[in-house]
Amino acid sequence: MKRGGQKPDLETAIGSVRLPNPVMTASGTVGHGAELARYLDYGELGAVVVKSLAPFEWAGNPPPRVHPVSAGMINSVGLQGPGLSRWLAEELPVLTAAGARVVVSIWGRSLDDYAAASKVLAAADSSAMEAVVAVEVNVSCPNLEDRGRMFSHSAATTEAAMAATANCGLPRWAKLSATGDLIDIATAAVEGGASALTLINTLLGMVIDTDARKPLLGGGGGGVSGRAIGPVAVRSVYDVHAALPDVPIIGVGGIASGADAVEMMMAGACAVQVGTATFADPRSPAKVLRELERWCASHGVNRIDELIGAAHE
Repeated sequence: MKRGGQKPDLETAIGSVRLPNPVMTASGTVGHGAELARYLDYGELGAVVVKSLAPFEWAGNPPPRVHPVSAGMINSVGLQGPGLSRWLAEELPVLTAAGARVVVSIWGRSLDDYAAASKVLAAADSSAMEAVVAVEVNVSCPNLEDRGRMFSHSAATTEAAMAATANCGLPRWAKLSATGDLIDIATAAVEGGASALTLINTLLGMVIDTDARKPLLGGGGGGVSGRAIGPVAVRSVYDVHAALPDVPIIGVGGIASGADAVEMMMAGACAVQVGTATFADPRSPAKVLRELERWCASHGVNRIDELIGAAHE
C-alpha cells in the first residue's frame, strides 16, 4: 500500500532520548570531532557518535591498522584518542557549532578507568555539554582485570563496567559484541544501569600475511566490520529484542542503505548507526537517512515506530 506525497514522521525515542530521526554515525568511523563536516550536515542526522575516549590520552596500536576484507574491513586502530578532558575542550565545541546532537563514547582498561571517565563527564561545564544527549559505554574492549578478555565477554564484568559509569549524569547505552550468551550479557548491562543497548560492535578476526608468515595488522588480530557482519547484527538485535522487548536497541553492523536500516528496525532496533560504509562514501549516513525516508513514504509508513520490531508480529 502506498500513500504518495505524505512525509513520514521519523522521530524516534531511545529511552528518555528523543531524536528527530533514527540515523546516527557509528563510533570509530567519523573521528572525534567534525572531520566530515564538509560531506555531512551533522545537524541533519539523529546524532553523531564520536570515537571512543578514555580518561587519558591513548596512542593506539602500531601500523598497519586497517585492511580490506571480503564485504568489509578489519581494523586494529586500538582506540587512539586525545582523552576526554582534551576532547571536551577542543572537539566538543566544534561539534556543537556544527549543530550535532552528540553521543560521547567512553572506554577503559579497568573499572577504575570507567569510573574516572564518568567523573570527567559529570564535572564538565553544563553549558558545554548541552549538545551531548547520551553516553555510549564501549564494554567491547580489552579488560585488564580479566586477563585481557573483553568486558562484554561475561555478564559479571559487563554489569560492573556499566555500574562504574553511574555518576556520569547522562543516559547510558551499552555497546556490546555478539559474543558469549548475548541475552545474559545484555540483561546484565541493563542491570548495571544501561538505558539502551548498541548492537553490535565488530567481530574478532585476523588476516595473515602469507609472505611474512605473521598477522598482517600491527596489533595482531582486529575487529571485522561492514556488510559481512550485517546478518549477525540483525540476528543479535532480533534475539535481544525478543528477550528484552522493553529495552531500546540501537542497531549497527553492515548498514549501507535505507533498506538495511529498515531491516534492522524490523528486527527490533529503534535507531541505527552507519559505520564502515562511511569509509567508502563519507556521505553514507545522509544517504541512508534519505533512502529510509523514501522507503517509508513508498510503503505507507507514517511513523518510524511502525517499523520497530515488525518482524516479531
